[in-house]
Amino acid sequence: MPPKRSSSAPEALLFHELPEMKEEVGSLEAWARGMGYQKPAGVDEAGRGPLAGPVVAAAVMLNEADPIAGLNDSKKLTPRKRDALFDEIRKRCLAFGIGVMTAQHIDALNIRVASLAAMRLAFEQMMSRGVVPDVVMVDGRDTFPWPSGLSPLNQKPFVRGDARSWAVAAASILAKVHRDRMMEAYHARWPQYGFGEHKGYGTQAHLASLREFGPCEIHRLTFRGVC
Repeated sequence: MPPKRSSSAPEALLFHELPEMKEEVGSLEAWARGMGYQKPAGVDEAGRGPLAGPVVAAAVMLNEADPIAGLNDSKKLTPRKRDALFDEIRKRCLAFGIGVMTAQHIDALNIRVASLAAMRLAFEQMMSRGVVPDVVMVDGRDTFPWPSGLSPLNQKPFVRGDARSWAVAAASILAKVHRDRMMEAYHARWPQYGFGEHKGYGTQAHLASLREFGPCEIHRLTFRGVC
């Protein structure tokens, strides 16, 4: 049986410490089954580090009856493979959601808070599709603020979760591809910055364009190197 939860909120403290496990995709689903969970969901974000653009999060509940081959941490996949998996995940998962927090949100809140808020938005959207997981696996060290109006579920953060869970890997792919496509659209509006190439990260070319043109409206003004 899963560990009992308190009536207050889903916190990492509700879980037993994980035993030593291999870092391979699917190991967290094996852990979840061992804990008695049957319907895990995965949550991840993309875009914490760039100097420009939004932070994007995704939440995914996969269909175990229709497994998707090739899922892995989005950073370990080629752009072509990510694009193909993006379409497969959206088509074959039980439900997904995507949350976006803009550069203005990031400047107002800070990147950590904005990232967790994007996760909350993604999870709310996924839940609106009518699915109800019994455990939520989140990439990183933090849990996201629980959406008001939703019954508490067990929520557990995992460092390198996108390399250890099918569902978190799927979320990492959705978030990464969605954000990359947003940055490519921004490139069409502000081609002088090269967003289509570096996706807002602080490359030498991006820093040079900032020195020449100054920031545009999608730059994160609170990030070092922008102003």
